[in-house]
Amino acid sequence: MTQPTGFPREGMLRPASPFFRLLIDEDGLTDALLDFVTDPRATRNDLPVIQDLHDLAPGMVPVLEAMVLDGVEERSDMAAYVHASLFGAARDKED
Repeated sequence: MTQPTGFPREGMLRPASPFFRLLIDEDGLTDALLDFVTDPRATRNDLPVIQDLHDLAPGMVPVLEAMVLDGVEERSDMAAYVHASLFGAARDKED
């Protein structure tokens, strides 16, 4: 089966050793992080997904906190951020 063109399917978040692979549900992560940034309660910091990010991708947490302050509410914005975090930023194709 061939891979669709566009983004590479190997993620940017990789363990240091070759013995582990991370399986990430991109849509589920997008929904969970959107729930985080749109939750007005301080208890959002206790969500399991945020606890996991502190261990797996701590650099994402300050960006999410900035999204809270910026009032991000669109799923498409969160989906773009999650995809870029996992697979790298999209490169413009030359004509």
